[in-house]
Amino acid sequence: MYTPLDSMGRVSLMMDLIAQKQRALGSNIANVDTPGYIRQDIDFSQYLSTMNSPLETKLSEKLGPSAIATERGEEKVNAPDELLRIQENAILYSMATRRMSNIITEMKTVINVGK
Repeated sequence: MYTPLDSMGRVSLMMDLIAQKQRALGSNIANVDTPGYIRQDIDFSQYLSTMNSPLETKLSEKLGPSAIATERGEEKVNAPDELLRIQENAILYSMATRRMSNIITEMKTVINVGK
């Protein structure tokens, strides 16, 4: 029977995806002047849209989160745009860490109340 990922697992997966996106964006900035370099990115919506499927759950349990940096066609790297994406990604990471902190706090409360 299929069991959806728990809240902590979902937030952990999201944090992993955000970290991988940050690496891709950093690589884009590092290669801004590299001839022929095509920018890379992580598409959260494509990866997370299947997170509730039984197959995705089984793969995530066996392999862990492994989003693939996809090439974005013939897009060249535009440094100001990449820096903006890095800032947006940092905000997402901050939100995810706060959510994880809230989940841990809730778990501590449940444990303490149960004593």
